[in-house]
Amino acid sequence: MDICQEKTIHIDKVRTAAESIPESHVVDSLVEVFKALSDTTRLKIVIALSACELCVCDIAAVCNISESAISHHLKTLRMLKIVQFRKEGKIVYYRLDDEHVNSLIKQSIEHVLE
Repeated sequence: MDICQEKTIHIDKVRTAAESIPESHVVDSLVEVFKALSDTTRLKIVIALSACELCVCDIAAVCNISESAISHHLKTLRMLKIVQFRKEGKIVYYRLDDEHVNSLIKQSIEHVLE
């Protein structure tokens, strides 16, 4: 059976584990990030952006959906600070917000491939 056969609380371990949990607002923000990344299209966008900066048209082509649908997903990712953008004339380019997001994606892929 995969549950404890004897009920024993290891106080030191419980304390250490409880202290490792961030404040509620941080946990809530993490939940929102993971919810955003649980959408197939948004995850594809983030994976694509982990390879290189792309304009909205390029992202739409990679994901094989409309630019308006991509824009909707990008808005969600921007609000959560997963991606950021820059304008170059009339073209809007997107990239991952920082190296932490890139690391999260790469480590997640490695974990799944193990």
